[in-house]
Amino acid sequence: MNILVIGSGGREHTLAWKLAQSPKADKIYALPGNPGMADVAMCVEGIAITDNASIVDFVQKHAIELVVVGPEVPLTNGLVDAVTAAGIKAFGPTQAAAQIEGSKAFSKSLMKKYGIPTAKYEVFTEAEAAREYIRKEGAPIVIKADGLAAGKGVIVAMTEDEALQAVADIMEDKEFGNAGSRVVIEEFMEGEEASLLCFTDGKTICPMISSQDHKRAYDGDKGPNTGGMGTYAPAPVMTDKMVQETYDKILLPTIQAMEKEGKPYKGCLYAGLMITADGPKVVEFNARFGDPETQVVLPLLNSDLVDIMVACADGTLAEQQVEWAKEAAVCVVMAAGGYPKAYNKGDAITGLDDAKAAGCQVFHAGTAHKNGQIVTDGGRVLGVVAKAADVRAAVDKAYAGVEKIAFKDAFYRKDIAHRALER
Repeated sequence: MNILVIGSGGREHTLAWKLAQSPKADKIYALPGNPGMADVAMCVEGIAITDNASIVDFVQKHAIELVVVGPEVPLTNGLVDAVTAAGIKAFGPTQAAAQIEGSKAFSKSLMKKYGIPTAKYEVFTEAEAAREYIRKEGAPIVIKADGLAAGKGVIVAMTEDEALQAVADIMEDKEFGNAGSRVVIEEFMEGEEASLLCFTDGKTICPMISSQDHKRAYDGDKGPNTGGMGTYAPAPVMTDKMVQETYDKILLPTIQAMEKEGKPYKGCLYAGLMITADGPKVVEFNARFGDPETQVVLPLLNSDLVDIMVACADGTLAEQQVEWAKEAAVCVVMAAGGYPKAYNKGDAITGLDDAKAAGCQVFHAGTAHKNGQIVTDGGRVLGVVAKAADVRAAVDKAYAGVEKIAFKDAFYRKDIAHRALER
């Protein structure tokens, strides 16, 4: 079948790469795609990922039978609804179901109503009321912009002053635009973070391999939050028992709750978790594959991704055998100097083939073509991924790949998977 992947980042490069391994995949298109994806997909420029009508027109003209939506914005913009209304299969939730990510207030109220474990919270539309609540609760405390903020709308404030400043930044200075017209303020949860993604057709749920992201920009989990500076899978904190507990207390009740609310959920549900002394609790839900979690989870999938995605769309996931490699994977993100603040674009990248020759898969996150060269075009530029028998071997292999690649002011964390290696 002909397949269209929507998006241009490292997650979408990984999706296209994995889909291309299926004998069912005939021609893969990526809209808009990136230079790295050109190895496995035909990149389509000139159509915005929010232009549902033009995307549907493209899909019909190119006999595409499956549309895979990578980022959250087209999901909350109703692209899946538009594609399925045209009689074409789509992998991803409807606009109504994507609210689980599009509005943190919706997500938190759903969890509260159905008893799904998460942090205590309140929602505010007025900055002064939010400040009063912070003064009453004290710090540490977590401030979240309600809407989509490209993974950056969460401030973990360790002092009251930081929390008050976060409210000013989000609600008054509009640092995240309209995403900050409401804020969710949560209690600070103690524990270790992990991610558990799952495939679902709205009834059946197949958990993926667990993973752990590194959000802070610098070694030792210091510096500002980013979209993610690296990942590894599986996460040791997610034992078989913890995965089962997460399935029983979080994944299954959430999918059942969405159906009861008249918003049946299909696609990939991402549960960002805090593993506390009381068990797993939800930090956040995402309505799609995580980035850079996808880059370590999908290389460990032994089953055919096309079959799985079609089954999610068709409601036949129960008939699929979803199998995983008993190995480990590590992703080290190479970022542009200054990220997540201002950073350069247009710097030449060298050594990509050398990293591949060292046994790594290099997923492009923010690159472009310029004068016959691949150049930097984003904050997170590349994800260098290695798979091996265990995390230690995967870490060594990934960093050996990173050392082969160079671009001006490149930086990366040197301690990805440190928690796993310290155990």
